[in-house]
Amino acid sequence: MTHFDDPRPDHSRRTVIKGIGVATAASVLGAPAQAATAVPAEGEIWSSEYWAKKGDIPLWMFRKRVGAPKPGEPARPVVFFVHGSSVTSRAFDLTVPGKGEYSLLNAFARFGFDCWTMDHENYGKSGRTSGNADIASGVEDLKAAAEVIARETGQTRYHFVGESSGALRAGAYAMAAPDRIDRLVFAAFTYKGEGSPTLAKRAEQLAYYRSHNMRKRDRDMIRSIATRDKPGTSDPAVMDALADVEMQFGDQIPTGTYLDMTANLPVVHPEKVLAPVLLVRGEYDGIAAVPDLEEFFNKLPNGDRQFIILPGTAHSVALAINRELFWHVTRAFLTMPAPVVT
Repeated sequence: MTHFDDPRPDHSRRTVIKGIGVATAASVLGAPAQAATAVPAEGEIWSSEYWAKKGDIPLWMFRKRVGAPKPGEPARPVVFFVHGSSVTSRAFDLTVPGKGEYSLLNAFARFGFDCWTMDHENYGKSGRTSGNADIASGVEDLKAAAEVIARETGQTRYHFVGESSGALRAGAYAMAAPDRIDRLVFAAFTYKGEGSPTLAKRAEQLAYYRSHNMRKRDRDMIRSIATRDKPGTSDPAVMDALADVEMQFGDQIPTGTYLDMTANLPVVHPEKVLAPVLLVRGEYDGIAAVPDLEEFFNKLPNGDRQFIILPGTAHSVALAINRELFWHVTRAFLTMPAPVVT
């Protein structure tokens, strides 16, 4: 596991964690230390569905935690998982018989988090429009979702974990609503897209993305998420299970995030992301080259930041065979204690 902390000479590992950390974020950048504590929990996982409204557009939301909410209980930290371009939020709550746990929502519920996700406009159970569901649209979706979470939990700041274009959505939302952000995890993220073979290949269809708001997807396309970079890093049975649940929503998916990622990068400007950030890259991920991510990392203003490369993984760290590495680094980052000395 390759782990990059701030490379600048006045920011040693000790300085990053103890000298600048969460408390400095509170006083300088407006990101207070985490109020709720994640306490590992046993018992039945409780779930519920919700609906947010973005104007007239209904947006489906889903929540999991250990045990139903009870009045007066200690608050649990909220973590919101943001899905990518070609799949819905089912990617975060996948059941694969005989293959072990593949639900991020289940895993983090047991770690003591209050877990939420949503289907963005034109995805899954959410409303259908004539739009292309680009990154800006996703920001508005997250604004609507935040109001539901505030109503249901009484909390106003949340962790966000985004994968692929979900990380771009989360980052763009963090720029637009910094007061709603606790800590950010960007997995399979891309900054300017320089040196990305995936985006270079995708750009061949740029004219289509400009002229069409929807694109075709099929089972093979969903399988390719796990095979295009390094076959063997994900279990084919898992991708087949994902295709099974995804295809119930049809063979059309929006083009907006593909257009943004091939023509409009950067859409997340590091100087405007004030919260603590964990960047997670799969060793073989073709969506972004290491120098691209290092440039983003070096420009982040909050000293509380980490850049981790996970071995034996490719684009989808959430559904990789080595997915528990992703769980580990994400959980550690979201539960980092506030520094004693600042």
